[in-house]
Amino acid sequence: MKRIYVNEEWCLGCHLCEYYCAFANSGIRDMAQALKNVEIHPRITVEDGGEIHFAVSCRHCRDPLCVKGCITGALTNEEGVIRFHQQKCVGCYTCILSCPYGAIMPSKDGVVQKCELCTNNTYHTPVCVQNCPNRAIVFEER
Repeated sequence: MKRIYVNEEWCLGCHLCEYYCAFANSGIRDMAQALKNVEIHPRITVEDGGEIHFAVSCRHCRDPLCVKGCITGALTNEEGVIRFHQQKCVGCYTCILSCPYGAIMPSKDGVVQKCELCTNNTYHTPVCVQNCPNRAIVFEER
């Protein structure tokens, strides 16, 4: 199964992946309308560690601790994609504590959010990958 991988030596720390992610998951067709004067809530975050930058998103683990720790079944493994079902979430944040990568985060709605490889919108390749100017984020099988 294809997954997102990050080549941190190529990451510029530009945060464009965050903006494109927030836009892709906003439900609004115009990027300026979706993001202008709005606090964004992307499902990918760029960590800045001095000279090293890297994007953090769900790794869609083969044996996901977040799914095991979810007390309501809001997180499921569907053909290798770890999906989040908001209607089942009670906001206990056990999944946030369980994820060893810090890839699940609180959302503006009071529950959680995570990368679902852009399977919930019309993109075939995750938009963070499509719009990374330096190709630091890739979507491939390894």
